[in-house]
Amino acid sequence: MSFIKLENVSVGYEKNKNILNDFSLSIEEGEFVSLLGPSGCGKTTTLKTIIGFLNIKKGKLVIGGKLYNNIPAHKRNFGMVFQNYALFPHLTVFNNVAFGLKMRKIEKNEIKKRVMNAIKMVGLEGFEDRLSANLSGGQQQRVGIARAVVIEPDLLLMDEPLSNLDANLRVEMRSEIRKIQQRLGITTIYVTHDQSEAIALSDTITVMNKGKIEQQDNTENIYYNPQTAFVAKFMGFQKIAEGKIERVEDNYVHINVQGRIIKSKASKNIKNDGKGFVYIRQKNLVLEKSESENNILGNVVSKIFQGDTILYMIEIGKEELIKAEVPVEKALWNEEDDVLIKLIPDLCVAFNEEE
Repeated sequence: MSFIKLENVSVGYEKNKNILNDFSLSIEEGEFVSLLGPSGCGKTTTLKTIIGFLNIKKGKLVIGGKLYNNIPAHKRNFGMVFQNYALFPHLTVFNNVAFGLKMRKIEKNEIKKRVMNAIKMVGLEGFEDRLSANLSGGQQQRVGIARAVVIEPDLLLMDEPLSNLDANLRVEMRSEIRKIQQRLGITTIYVTHDQSEAIALSDTITVMNKGKIEQQDNTENIYYNPQTAFVAKFMGFQKIAEGKIERVEDNYVHINVQGRIIKSKASKNIKNDGKGFVYIRQKNLVLEKSESENNILGNVVSKIFQGDTILYMIEIGKEELIKAEVPVEKALWNEEDDVLIKLIPDLCVAFNEEE
């Protein structure tokens, strides 16, 4: 039985307008789950529903076998890490971390023990007497994490906690967050629009679009085997070709593109007729001078020097404009040259629809 279940939930910020309609989501105990998607897809609304900031109009929220619909947020033993840190600037690190324990009227010696353990866990020993206003962004976020876990929550919720940090610090903090979550074994829901962040942190990724789940899967399947064109595009694939589906067999589809038969992995629910749309990552394209199996013809529109690599913009059939990146030593084409693009079947995925 799932630890967290949203069953046919409908919620919204306005009376007659919902962000989530008949929305269902299941999460296992101890899992690290990322809600991933573009702005406005409903991921933060889902988080606010679970923590109790939004009332459920319809459906059920069940956690650990207990119905949570009418339990107010302050009575849910959940830890929350915010995007903007939400620390008290006039309080020390110790007192920020201790705040939730004091509100729960925990005994003083126990507070000290748990706070110092949490501060040590996030690598801020020696900072306990410093005002939070005098910390760097990364240090403030560590305080936010310590404050969330010190209450020994049943569930840890994180709303884009790294988005205000610079790129190098984000990578460092990813490692810290994952390490802390695994050490505690706490069920964690993490909201992000950053694909690499979700891949690096998660056991399971839930890709959302317009208030619906497009795909909920382990990280490898989300990355290598997207099941909808939306997920493919969001995870870095580009549409490279479209044509008539000739046949589907053994998890592969054969599509007639410009009179050439292209073989690609088939998405889960692809139909054996109609149009097929082929997606691939630009780094997986192979440019060739001579004919071979499974290639299509394009024309170089532009050639951009990037140091070790050349980025080609290639027009295919006067409809698709795709990108291909190749090492400088293999960049044999100039603008307006024809080029053959080889597609490796296992690195492509085909759908009946385009995003």
